[in-house]
Order: sequence, then structure tokens, then C-alpha cells
Amino acid sequence: MTTASLLVPLPVILPLLGSGAALMLFRYPRAQRAVSVVVLVAVVAVAAVLLVVADREGPQVVWLGGWVDLGVALVADRLAALMLLVSAVVTLAVLLYSLGQGISDSDRSAPVSIYHPTFLTLVAGVSNAFLAGDLFNLFVSFEILLFASYVLLTLGGTEGRIRAGTIYVVVNVLSSMLFLVSIAAVYAAVGTLNLAQIATRLDDLPASTSLMLHLLLLVTFSIKAAVFPLSLWLPDSYPTAPAPVTAVFAGLLTKVGVYAIIRTETLLFPGGDLALLLMVVAGVSMVIGILGAIAQSDVKRLLSFTLVSHIGYMIFGIGLGTVGGYSGAIFYVAHHITIQTALFLVIGMVERQAGSTALLKLGGLARIFPLLGLLFFVGAMNLAGIPPLSGFLGKVGLFRAGLDEGGPLALTLVGLGTLVSLLTLYAVAKTWSLAFWRSPQEAHAMAQELADADAEGAEAGTRPGRRRQVRMHAASYHAGDLAQAGSILDDDSPDRDLHQRIEADGLPPRLPWLMTVPATALVAVSVALTVVAGPLYGFTGRAADDLVARTPYLEAVAEAAG
Repeated sequence: MTTASLLVPLPVILPLLGSGAALMLFRYPRAQRAVSVVVLVAVVAVAAVLLVVADREGPQVVWLGGWVDLGVALVADRLAALMLLVSAVVTLAVLLYSLGQGISDSDRSAPVSIYHPTFLTLVAGVSNAFLAGDLFNLFVSFEILLFASYVLLTLGGTEGRIRAGTIYVVVNVLSSMLFLVSIAAVYAAVGTLNLAQIATRLDDLPASTSLMLHLLLLVTFSIKAAVFPLSLWLPDSYPTAPAPVTAVFAGLLTKVGVYAIIRTETLLFPGGDLALLLMVVAGVSMVIGILGAIAQSDVKRLLSFTLVSHIGYMIFGIGLGTVGGYSGAIFYVAHHITIQTALFLVIGMVERQAGSTALLKLGGLARIFPLLGLLFFVGAMNLAGIPPLSGFLGKVGLFRAGLDEGGPLALTLVGLGTLVSLLTLYAVAKTWSLAFWRSPQEAHAMAQELADADAEGAEAGTRPGRRRQVRMHAASYHAGDLAQAGSILDDDSPDRDLHQRIEADGLPPRLPWLMTVPATALVAVSVALTVVAGPLYGFTGRAADDLVARTPYLEAVAEAAG
């Protein structure tokens, strides 16, 4: 065991120790906040060191428990180290943002005695998932995530959050049951749950048995990753949570599922037996996700649907099964974790300042809050893949890998990916135009026009032509917003549009600096990925080489076991 390998358990151990300390300090909010920040800063530092060491010296392995056959192996190779670092940076930014929002001290919807321990437990689960060297430890990681996620989703105990949390838990409990079935089947077939040992024994199994195990694990991880059609739970689960919780869930948790798929497809089942299936679901996820996003009039739901769409890009790279495909997928995962989290943080500030994320009620945000407008614009353009931002570079890498593969399905997905990029640009441009560019007065006038048109529709279907014209002009608002159009025009309603809020209360308050700084930092990190795209692509290329070769991982685990 090398000195560097001693660092491998720390991204798991430090958050768990911090969680216990934060729980004991429940009467001292400042001490809780200090513990949480210090722990996550330490995790960022450890992850950065592991990234450098894994790149220079190869995978770092440590066995916990004292028994090679029964102990728990933690493995930090290039892929795991990169995911650790990106996740640590993102969770630190989200924690600082939540402090600024008041979610952990004064907001009753997020009791401080619950939030900090649970958030740190979530970080430990994510880190453990990236480092897990056996299937059962990976299962434990997902269970830690499920426990912490349910608590965070239902903070405050509102009806909407309980309903969304229930959907989330039911889906994930079912996927956990499927995962247990998969683990039992794998152990019955090969007699071990260690990933490296499984990889060396699967070749001795009949092809039908290997295919069954492959399908079980792929379906399990696809639910976690929200791959269509196993993603229907996501848009209703994430948007109701507090902004920091939604941000870390949307940006990070689905990528744990993607990571598990990458690990499964490269280490356990190389050769692309299910490449055709992966390519098909990748294309469907891209298209269905973006069509769902275009139909939304709530910004958080729109971003949730784009998440499903962009998961399709990652699965496309995995389905290609080449070094270029895996390299592009890894780059895109790192990019998307950062930019998706940043956008949800920005939209959290929109909700705080404007009182809503419904496009029907927003307008003029770019004039009232220029910095907020700039942050959303840069993040949205990056999400859409506008040159030369990292979203564009990630897609270029994936498309180049698809063109190199050259098959009809790969070329079709390159075309679909290009089309989906344009549709993503349309969706975020619509959001920018309605929420940020037009004035609050124009938004209020549109809401009034929609309310009048809806009232006319109740009068025996009179003047349907005008109703259609108004609704087309409203850029496909969600039916739920149309139904509420009359109520939001009541100045006494708490659900007022931004114009009414300004008329009654004056301009919204200034942006809290402790919310603005982390959101700005994450947007800056997403832009920085463009600047370091060359070295980063070099790193992801080396990680992809290791994944395809498998030998660095297998030899490191075998050496640590010996």
C-alpha cells in the first residue's frame, strides 16, 4: 500500500465524520456551517491530489476490512478521481449557496439540525459510489444517496415536496430491489462481487447468462441515470425541492448512474453486446427530453427535461464503445455536472427575487438584475453548445467519435444530436426572451390577455380563432399556468407576477452576495472548462484508454490484493 492510497478512503470518511459532528452541534448553527465548509474544502483538496496521483502513477487501491475476498475495495483511477473532483467542487458551491439562501439557518423549510448532516451524508454516498470496487459497496452507496435524498427532497414537509419525494422514493426502492436481484444473480454466477474479480470470471459463463446479468445491471443503472423511458419520474421529483437541493440532484446524482454504466460497460462487459440498445435509447432520450423541455413554461421543469435530453449524449458516447466515445462521454459528464448545477442555482435566485419560475409571471430580469441575466445567458448558451464553450467542445468530441465509427446508426445519432442542440438553443432562447428580455409590464399584459382568452373559451367556445392566436403568441404555455392566469392577476394573491410584485412592494431586494458568488463561480468553472479543454480532453483520453484496456484497473486491484 502506497502513501497516496491512504488518501482514497478520505472522500468518504471525512463527510461521514463531518455529518456526525454536525449532528452533535445541532444547537450551534455557526459551528455546523463551519464544519460543513471545512469538510468539503478538505474533500476538494484530497480529490485534487488523487487526480494528479492517479494520472501519474495509475489507479490507487485500498482494501478495507482486512480480508481480500470479503473486504471492501476502494479504487481511484483516472475516471473515479475526475468524478470525485468535479462532484466535490459542485457540492462545495451548493453548500455555500444554501448558506446564503438561508436554507440552513433561518428558513423553516430547511432545519439546520437536519440539513447539514444529511447533505454531508449525501456527499459521502456520492464519493463512495465513484470509489466502489465491488457491487455490494456500490449498492450501499445508492442506499446512502436514497436516504439522504429523501430527507433533502422533503425539507419543510410541504404537500408538493412530500408528493415529489414519494415518487422519487418509490422509483428508487424499486430500482434498489432490482439491484439486489442483480447482485444475487452475479454472485450466484461467479461467486464474488468484487468488480475486478467479476471481470476475470465472466468470460467463463455461457453467453445467455452473461447477457442476462448485463441487462439486469444496465436497467438498474439506467433508472438511476434517468435514461428514457426510465426517466419519467425525474421532472416531477426535482423541481419542488429547495433550489440548492434541486441543483445538486439535477447536476450530480444522475451522473452517478451514468458513471456506473460506464464502469459496467467497460470493466465487466466489454465488446458492446448491447451497443445497439444503448445507441437507440440514447437517440430517444435526446429527442423526447428536448421535446418535453420545449413544451414547458416553468424554467425548472424545462431544465429537468433538458437533463434527460443531455443524458442521451452521454449514453451515445458509451454506446459507441470506442476510446473516442468514452473520452467524449467523460468530458461531457464533467461539463454537464457543472453547467446544470450552475443553471439551477441561477434559477433559484430568480425564484427568490421574482417569486416564481413560471415564464407567464416573469419579465425584465435582465434589466432589474443584469448580473443574473448574464449568468443565465452564459450558462444557457453553454448548455445549448454554442461555440466555443465547453458544451460545444463536448459535443464535437462525441460527434467526431460517431463519425469515426461511421455506422448508419452512429451517423444518424450525430444528426439527431445536432438537431437537439438547435432545439435546446430554441428552448433556452425562449426562456431568455420571456423571463429576462421582455419587460414586467409586457409579461403582465400577456397574462391578462391569456386570462381574457381563457375566459372567452368558457363562453360556449366563442372566438376560438383569437384564443388560438393568443396561445400561439404565448409560446406554448403550460396548461397549468393558463388555468392560473386569472388568479395571478389578483393583487392580493401571493402568486402575483413580477409586475404586480414591483407595483405593490417596489423593486425586489438585491441579490444576496453569498448566493451570487457560488453561482458565479460555477458558471466561471464551466467557462474555464473551455480554456482547459485541451488538457482535459487529454486526461479523458487517457482515462478512456485505461477503460478500454482494463488492464490498469485489474492489475492495480490484483497487486493490492497480493
